[in-house]
Amino acid sequence: MTLFNPSTKVGALNHIGIAVVSLDDSLKQFQQLYDSPETTVLERLDLGMRAAFIEQGDTHIELLQALDSTNAIGRFVERHGEGIHHMAFTVGDVDAKVEELLSLGIPIIDGPRPGLGGRIAFTDPRATHGVLIELVTPFEAR
Repeated sequence: MTLFNPSTKVGALNHIGIAVVSLDDSLKQFQQLYDSPETTVLERLDLGMRAAFIEQGDTHIELLQALDSTNAIGRFVERHGEGIHHMAFTVGDVDAKVEELLSLGIPIIDGPRPGLGGRIAFTDPRATHGVLIELVTPFEAR
């Protein structure tokens, strides 16, 4: 089993987040169909979710299961069903990047704050071509 070891290369695609109904079923499917390696399941009651990062080549797939329907993942699944929730990019300093984006008129809808794999923030998808973008400074990169 591997723990989440994200790319620390600034500008790299860190991971793609996929909202799922059942983390266990989704993990099994990825492992059977896409030769995904075993991984560790993370349970974050404070965030109301279970998650797993699957190493897929040069990036990771983050599978996210809401533990209740009131958090962002739960609301997403209620409205849209399972699917791609966000794309995450590694940045050198998420706090500085947030300030830069705000100065350019790009709204931040969440963060900066600690996340599963590092310090994170999310841009408003209306400002990024309809895509929810997560900015990540991996814990070990700071």
